This record gives sequence, C-alpha cells and structure tokens, in this order.
Amino acid sequence: MDKKPLLKIEKKFTKIIPAFVFVALFCLMSSLSVYAQEHKTHVAKSGDGIYSVLRDYGIPLSYINKFKKINEDVLAGGNELQIGKKYKLPLLEQKQALAETEKSSTASKITKRFPIFGLEHQDVEIVSNELSGTVYYLVSGHGGPDPGAVSKHNGKELCEDEYAYDITLRLARELLSMGAVVYMITRDNDDGIRGGWYLAPDKDEVCYTNLYIPLNQNARLRQRKDAVNKLYRKYKGRYQRALIIHVDSRSTREKIDVFFYYDQRSKAGKKTALTLRDTFDEKYNHHQPGRGYHGSVTSRNLYMLKYTYPVATYIEMGNINHQRDLKRFIIEGNRQAIAKWLAEGLKIDYESNR
Repeated sequence: MDKKPLLKIEKKFTKIIPAFVFVALFCLMSSLSVYAQEHKTHVAKSGDGIYSVLRDYGIPLSYINKFKKINEDVLAGGNELQIGKKYKLPLLEQKQALAETEKSSTASKITKRFPIFGLEHQDVEIVSNELSGTVYYLVSGHGGPDPGAVSKHNGKELCEDEYAYDITLRLARELLSMGAVVYMITRDNDDGIRGGWYLAPDKDEVCYTNLYIPLNQNARLRQRKDAVNKLYRKYKGRYQRALIIHVDSRSTREKIDVFFYYDQRSKAGKKTALTLRDTFDEKYNHHQPGRGYHGSVTSRNLYMLKYTYPVATYIEMGNINHQRDLKRFIIEGNRQAIAKWLAEGLKIDYESNR
C-alpha cells in the first residue's frame, strides 16, 4: 500500500477516532495479509510420504505437525498420503526460513578432520547446523574378543561386529555433517569406513576412550554404559541420544526388516524408536513402492537401554543368516543408505522435540 494516502487518512481522522480503533484496524489488516497467503498444494503420487514431500518443497521437517493439522481430513490413518489426493503445504514462517538459510550457508564452508573414518573419509564437510546442540553416543555391538553373530557368504566369514561398526561409522559421519557432537563408544583405530562386500574380521576394537574390551558380556556392557554416562554428565541439559547398533542372528528361513527396541519406562525413547521406524517406512515406500516394510518397535529390558542415562534406542539391522537380509549390510551402498536414513530419522526426532 502507498504510504502517502495512508498518512493523509491518519491526519484527517486522528482527532475523531480513538487510539484503540487504530489498534483494531492494524490487527485486522495484519490478519488479512496472513489469510491472503494461499497454501501451495501437492497431489500425492506413488511412493510419496509426508517427509519426502516436505523435503522436496524445501520445508523444514519440524513442520510435520502443521502439515498433519491442515490435512487431517485427507490423511489415511492420520499419517499416510493417499495417491491422487491433494494436500496443502504449510506456510513457511519468514524468520525460520531465513534462519535455516543462514545456518546452511554459514556451515557449508567448514570441513573438519576425523581420522577414525579412515584416509578416504576423514575430512567431513559440515553442510548444515541442523543438529547443532545435539550429542549422540554410538555403540556398535560386540567387538574386541567377541565377534557377535557369525555367518558365511560365498565361503567368506561374516562377523556381526564388523558390519555393525561400519554402519555406525557412516551414521557418525552423517550426524557430524549436520553439526552434531558425536562419540563412537566402540572404536577401531585401524578400520575406517570400508568399501566392498567383505569386511575382514579382527579383534582390536576398544571402548572409548581407549579401553580394552573384556570378553565377559556383563563387564563389556557395564564398560560401555559407564563411558556413555560419564559423557552424559558433561553435556547435561542438551538433547542427547544413545544408539546401540547390532545385526541379529536367527533361522536361515527368517527374513526380517530393520527393527527397534526402547526401554519401557521411556516415553522419549519410544518416540525416537517410532520416528526411526516411520522414516524407514517412508524410505521404502519411496524407493521400493509395493515392497512393504515390516520393522517393529518394541520395549525390551536390555542392559544398555535400562542403565544408560540418555534416551537410548537399540537397533537390529537384519538376520545375518538369511541370504536376502545379508544384502542389506554386506553391500556398501546399502550400509550407507541405512546410515543416512537413521540420520534423517534422528534429525526429525530432534526437530520434533526442539
């Protein structure tokens, strides 16, 4: 609106219109300007999920609840998009959009070195500050004298601890790239992120900071719990999560999807586990429409869930004895995809708690 005519109106009527009328008029004009903004829409197609739609339109994932609210009448079960249906996109708040842009542009020029990832992957570009203020404790299963579950593929011995560790390393790198503080509790100073299908086993893993890993299971779990809890005190008040990553061992006939455990006393733990599961569900629907995803979320009375101070999630990647499940973690690209999906799920969890 042109300022000159508005000034003339103010001068003409200031003496006869009380001040509160101007306040009311200003509020009305402001509200009209908000309602003047129209929601953009998206027609759902095969493979679409709420997360992918928000991401494709550059809308922060923290807007997921707003999306659900404005589309509650056309969402199946309150969460799923229906193919062919039209969905409104949340209006982006200007201040938050500007903040996201500034954070991303500021962080994109920073590169940090982490030798634990190996020579090829040790330089990590910090592409955003989306996880700034978060702290993650990553515990890959077994290690040291205990290889965990063991299987064979094409005559090669496959050890759970090696594949769980490689996925955990990749997850750590993804989280660091978004500005998180990350601690690898199970560590191998020789094996960085590795390519190929076959990851040769060894027994030189240590527990943070550089502690020999005992063979006794109770002693090993207590050692890892103590390492996490000591660090937790250092960062008290921040958003903190612990992820315990394993590969399951079952009958050769039993195929399973990635699934999650949480401590039954922890509402936040259940929420994190559900968010991770929903992220995998959305990813499979997007990349493999029609496949279906059957990962579960269940409470378990496991030591690392029960006794670690931060909210913890226990993750099983698949059945090491099932020939199709094997491909989920022996193929390098699949290990990277799992790590990336976990990181995206953790980002959603953080944004929904912020």
